[in-house]
Amino acid sequence: MKIIKTVAIATTWAFFSFSSLAQNLPNVVLIMADDLGGRDLPVYGNKFNEAPNIDKLATQGMLFTQAHAAPVCSPTRASIQSGQYPARVGIFDFIPGHWRPYEEVTVPQHEVQHLPEEITTIGDVMQAAGYTTGYFGKWHLGNAPKYLPSARGYDNVHMYAGGGFYQPKFVPEYKASENKRLSDMLTDMGIKFIADNKEEPFFLFISHYDVHVQLDADRDLIDKYLNKKKDPDYTCNAVYAAMIEHVDRSVGAMMNAVEEMGLADNTVFIFYSDNGGVDNRFDNIPLLGGESKDVYPEGHPLQYIATSNAPFRAGKGTLYEGGIRVPMIVRWPGKIKPESHSEAIVSSVDFYPTFLELSKGKKPKNQVLDGFSMLPALTENEFDPERAVFTHYPVYHHEQPMSALRKGDWKIVENLVTTEFDLFNLKHDVNEMTDLKFSYPGKLEEMKAHLKQWQDNTKAQMPIANPEFDQNRRYEWGKHPGRN
Repeated sequence: MKIIKTVAIATTWAFFSFSSLAQNLPNVVLIMADDLGGRDLPVYGNKFNEAPNIDKLATQGMLFTQAHAAPVCSPTRASIQSGQYPARVGIFDFIPGHWRPYEEVTVPQHEVQHLPEEITTIGDVMQAAGYTTGYFGKWHLGNAPKYLPSARGYDNVHMYAGGGFYQPKFVPEYKASENKRLSDMLTDMGIKFIADNKEEPFFLFISHYDVHVQLDADRDLIDKYLNKKKDPDYTCNAVYAAMIEHVDRSVGAMMNAVEEMGLADNTVFIFYSDNGGVDNRFDNIPLLGGESKDVYPEGHPLQYIATSNAPFRAGKGTLYEGGIRVPMIVRWPGKIKPESHSEAIVSSVDFYPTFLELSKGKKPKNQVLDGFSMLPALTENEFDPERAVFTHYPVYHHEQPMSALRKGDWKIVENLVTTEFDLFNLKHDVNEMTDLKFSYPGKLEEMKAHLKQWQDNTKAQMPIANPEFDQNRRYEWGKHPGRN
């Protein structure tokens, strides 16, 4: 660990002082699922899927009911690494992005197709605070060597570089001792990282590709769910359920490793998802892949439907709650009350300031941080019930380009094509089905002004009129100009 070695040159006393201080810092393990919906887990009320290890994590820690992310992967990942809203950091869609060349408006493009180089990442900050850092799994913030996690603050890295769930490729290359599924390989990497660094503070980020399409899982697990009694109020896709169990097994193995190495009491253990669940693909093609293509016969609805986010509206790729409300569970023995629930409104931008406070790190100069430390909510369940959280998605995906603000129980959604607004009260209408703008004109104007001020402050990019608009071809998907 570079900082310890530098201090050790000065005096033996200084080394032991720093070493003692470092050991008082908590380890951090962040496990993030991909596309796991806000109601996909039993601890959030799901009656079909199974996740016993995540259930256990919730009994030992705090379950958040109001956690948010961006509506797709790259923006959430960029916000975690930067501590900034995607609109500010400039990564507001998946990299490179969606593109409809003949639509009514032309959507903005990222200025760069990677996490901007001037950003000091949370990995950088944790390194500087004396942590050994590890990143294993999906990155999706740039593929050139200088943009990979190994160049952005992470000491030990194996980035998932494609190949699906059963023939994964990594940069740098990783050779498993036997043929293993991607989720199991990431788990092995994480456990080895913990074992190698258990004598010093570490920050470990496991970024799963499950439960992303194309859906594919072990056949014995799929058969288990095919034969299980169905919940009439849920989609009950057996492949999707099996993928959730793959993630759950990883969480359980990581929890066991931390406990067996005697590190549980000094480890903040977090489970999170990067966006809401996929109800169906945006391009409306079957979403089963690999060896799981034939699980449902041709024409079966579950070839097209992964999950349901009900009672939330819509899903991934939208700014409705189904697209941005995600599961989050945090365990920290002795600091976080077991079996606790928090109504705190939190966002992906909050990880950075939280980890800064945990590590006693230094905030980078000239880098705005948009979030707030979650430690008061975690340790005292203290939070601002009127917290404002912003989401900006100025592209076509499952819906038209939109921008949104949630403040307390109120939420406003702006359609960036029609310039119309919808106003919802989530306390009484979590489905977002009743537009209250005509009933509460004062609240509408207040929320509009707040959203506009934030858009100006972050220099949020907006769509512009498309001179090539073609009513007959508007729904065609084209190749994004930023795609190599």
